[in-house]
Amino acid sequence: MIRFIFVVLFVVLFLILSTPLMLVEWIIGKFNPGLKDKSSLAIVNWAFRQVIRLAGTKVIAIGEENIPTDTAVLYVGNHRSFFDVVLTYVRVPRPTGYVAKKEMLKWPLLNIWMKDLHCLFLDRQDIKAGLKTILAAIDKVKNGISICIFPEGTRNKTKDTFLPFHEGSFKIAEKGNVPIIPMTIVNSAAIFEDHFPKIKKATVVIEYGKPIYMKDLDKETRKSMGTYVQNIISETYFKNKELI
Repeated sequence: MIRFIFVVLFVVLFLILSTPLMLVEWIIGKFNPGLKDKSSLAIVNWAFRQVIRLAGTKVIAIGEENIPTDTAVLYVGNHRSFFDVVLTYVRVPRPTGYVAKKEMLKWPLLNIWMKDLHCLFLDRQDIKAGLKTILAAIDKVKNGISICIFPEGTRNKTKDTFLPFHEGSFKIAEKGNVPIIPMTIVNSAAIFEDHFPKIKKATVVIEYGKPIYMKDLDKETRKSMGTYVQNIISETYFKNKELI
């Protein structure tokens, strides 16, 4: 339980004490948006690294060389834990926004940092609003901002299974003309969700697959990208379970 207290205390203190930095970031953004992207990324990455350290989490990262650094990408991953964002965000090589549920907007201060980091907020109950979020994500990748999405739509609470991947998520890569990076996360729920509310030491494996360019795929495969990418992640997941 002590790890949970330390992590929560650190997050609360960071959000409160970083309030002046939010103002500085806002001012920087008015004159140099590119610099703001880099500085916001550095600040939040530092905070996330401290969270990982306090949680006692060891990360085995595989395939990071597969992530292009000269273009935006669409990260597509499986989702089992609140820590999935923390664990993966510290590894992105360029400004990256995550697609989060709209309820995250209710979290004061945190929502400001999320907006600074180009995060988008999805209303899962409103199809029209969801489409607007996808269009906003397409615009982001066209402007060089990578996007990360968990196409299961919510955290999967059943171990070693996958919810169906929503096909609409892949429109971001197709219309934005950017590669898809399959992102397989193994054992992240062992940090927190498997024994809520305790945070325990755990080893997590994250593997980044080779870039998938939709334009290089046949028409039938493009129609079922959710299944195609889910199969890649599933195969990688069960392979990497042996590393835990």
